[in-house]
Amino acid sequence: MLVLTLMASSALLAVQSLTPEVASRLAELPLHCIQQEYPNKTAHTIEGEPDARLSPRQLHPSFYGCFDWHSSVHGHWMLVRLLKSVKGLAKEQEIRKVLATSFDPKSLAGEVRYFRDYKLSKTFERTYGWAWLLKLDEELRTWDDPQGREWAQSMRPLTDLIVNLWSAYLPKQTYPNRTGVHPNTAFGLVFALDWARSAKDTKFEAQIVQRAKDYYLKSTAVTAIQEPDGTDFLSPSLEVADLMRRVLPQADFAKWFDGYITPAGLANLLKAPEVSDRSDYQIVHLDGLSLSRAWCLYGLSTALPPKQSTTLRTAAAKLLETALPHVTGGNYGGEHWLASFAVYALSQAR
Repeated sequence: MLVLTLMASSALLAVQSLTPEVASRLAELPLHCIQQEYPNKTAHTIEGEPDARLSPRQLHPSFYGCFDWHSSVHGHWMLVRLLKSVKGLAKEQEIRKVLATSFDPKSLAGEVRYFRDYKLSKTFERTYGWAWLLKLDEELRTWDDPQGREWAQSMRPLTDLIVNLWSAYLPKQTYPNRTGVHPNTAFGLVFALDWARSAKDTKFEAQIVQRAKDYYLKSTAVTAIQEPDGTDFLSPSLEVADLMRRVLPQADFAKWFDGYITPAGLANLLKAPEVSDRSDYQIVHLDGLSLSRAWCLYGLSTALPPKQSTTLRTAAAKLLETALPHVTGGNYGGEHWLASFAVYALSQAR
């Protein structure tokens, strides 16, 4: 199992375990930005002159920080995850105080109003932000903690709204998005399926499973050899495989996987991408790609024969070793989101 330690430079290096000290250091990143309103990329479609004068916090009372809405949401997920999984977390009370502000029912009601009242908001954060919202809700609803249960209840109206939007969208989504950035369909469906099974929403689960089969069951010899694109933080090929391992019985998945990806394509995905400029908000996406490849490979290793499994886990560990030192690189372009990817990758490693 891959793990983290802190060095004097404040960089993170993979060594042995996700200690309370390292978790506290990682937690500082979303703690710093969750209530930092600017700089901000709102992605809001202005419907009229009054909209132009609204601040990010007015648009999104709970999830206005961390540069953009989805990064704020998965920053919240990360803090909940650390509270649940790391005992002796030094910053626990500070984390709980920040989360209590975000999960205030009045603030979350403002998030619901945004999706409900703006005519052009129904596609906002579709489906990347939607996916992280459901992952956050899943983390809360599976947490045996009084405050966590209270927050999960406060989240319910927003969660229900996102599920309804997604359920309405899936029948209309004729083709999947196979990009390596936010609109990637397979990534979104992975988190949506995890949520549906956790929430025992069998109707939504069945809808996701069917669409996954519609989109990807006949995919063969995908062009993994051509990855990555210059700003990818997701692997289009591996995200599909990570979804299909959840959808197919293990034997069926192993057979599908053998036809899905060529040996050369898989070998290409096991290598870390080169990141030439971490101060560039787009190029730094490639550090996230190493982390998301790692979590996909760890997941795939649980569904494939031992020889393949060992190869994938070894490659995943190397990808983490490559990316983790740069999670706290001192540049906001990466620091507002990479820690969440690191924590999720480590959770899959374990």
